[in-house]
Amino acid sequence: MLQRIRVAALALVVGAGTLVLAPTAATAAQAPVLTRVRISPGSTIDVTGGAVKATFSFSTKGADKAELQLKPPGDVSVGTPITLTSTKRGDWTRWSGTKSFDSSNAGKWSWLAIAHGDGSPSRGGTFEVVVKKPVETSIPDFDARPDRADRGERIRVDGRLLAGGEAYGDQNVAITFRARGSSSYRTVATVKTRDSGRFGATVRAWQTGWWRAEFAATSAAKGSVSDSDRVDVRRHDRRSWISGFNARPEPVDQGDRLSFSGTLRVEDHGRVSGQRVAIYFRAENSARWRYVTSDVTDRHGRFWDSATARTSGWWRAEYAGARGVRGSDSYADWVTVNVPPPPPEKADTRLTKFNAYPEPVKRGRYVRFTGRLQIDDEGTWEGYRGKVRLYFKPSGSHKWHYVKTTKSNGSGRLYTKVKAWNSGRWRFVFTGDEDAYGDTSHSDYVRVKR
Repeated sequence: MLQRIRVAALALVVGAGTLVLAPTAATAAQAPVLTRVRISPGSTIDVTGGAVKATFSFSTKGADKAELQLKPPGDVSVGTPITLTSTKRGDWTRWSGTKSFDSSNAGKWSWLAIAHGDGSPSRGGTFEVVVKKPVETSIPDFDARPDRADRGERIRVDGRLLAGGEAYGDQNVAITFRARGSSSYRTVATVKTRDSGRFGATVRAWQTGWWRAEFAATSAAKGSVSDSDRVDVRRHDRRSWISGFNARPEPVDQGDRLSFSGTLRVEDHGRVSGQRVAIYFRAENSARWRYVTSDVTDRHGRFWDSATARTSGWWRAEYAGARGVRGSDSYADWVTVNVPPPPPEKADTRLTKFNAYPEPVKRGRYVRFTGRLQIDDEGTWEGYRGKVRLYFKPSGSHKWHYVKTTKSNGSGRLYTKVKAWNSGRWRFVFTGDEDAYGDTSHSDYVRVKR
């Protein structure tokens, strides 16, 4: 009986020992955990544009070390390991390595990742290295506008780049130009296409010629050239303006002379000579400008002229323009004309029998002038004593120039002489005095010989 009790107690102790050892067996070392390998830029590596460096990465848990083997296309039985770097992240370790691929590596590759620990689990897979065939490109709707532009004006050029019939974005397109008379295109601007394939640029047009867009070939796409679009460039008319215009004096008595002056200027040329500038007048309460006189600018671009003041109003200078130059007006200058009281009654006068001789005359010799100044004495013309001016107008000129003053004698006879230097017309002018109105003789032409 006692023996059976001892055997039972021993069995209980052994059983109890078995229960104590069971948890120890459950905590034995586990096999490492291995994730799938990630490949960047992807499981298809495109080396059409050149060599590409690919990154391989995976993670392990419970591994002492890991390795990654790559097996190239073909009948290769053993993979080649690549160098891995590790980064610890808690219980996990991240492993990564890189390898460069180019067109000589094209084909299907295999990879094998192995985690070493209490056991050596592994994972495998494939990836491809590809060389794509260059795609056909086109620029179907290139446009340069406007079709006519002034020299130096900005024009717009735009179009769309397609690859395989689809929009081709983020590509460089050259805007090129060939001038009329030239055989080659030159690059004016380079633009980048948008996601829609569209591109555009604003450029200046300096010459008539043809514009087009050009896409240079790459390893991924073939080059293409758009149709050309012609833009005609015309030289724009230069701007002109009249500065410093002045009508003086102001105010002025009716019948007195007004003087006009100013300077004509042209864009890029400054002051210009030999251009006719007209003087216009608009009377007070009138809407119409009336031509009065004109002058030709001198070598400094200046003009000068005069006219008789009749009534108050505005005066201005106008330049009609010339080939390649736009016309212009000065600002309007107001002049007040005072109307004097009526003058006392005067007698009429006349200059008769004016003669300039000899004709012709040698240059530097004297020209002599005779004539007669008469006054109306109640219906009878009598000789009159007065101051008479001699004027000369050279051939080809529209202006009379004062030369000298002479006096008539008691019988009204006139005589004077001057040396002749240029051919032209001569005349006497009596401006009048307090008793008599003035008069102008007819003109007489004298040719001067060299």
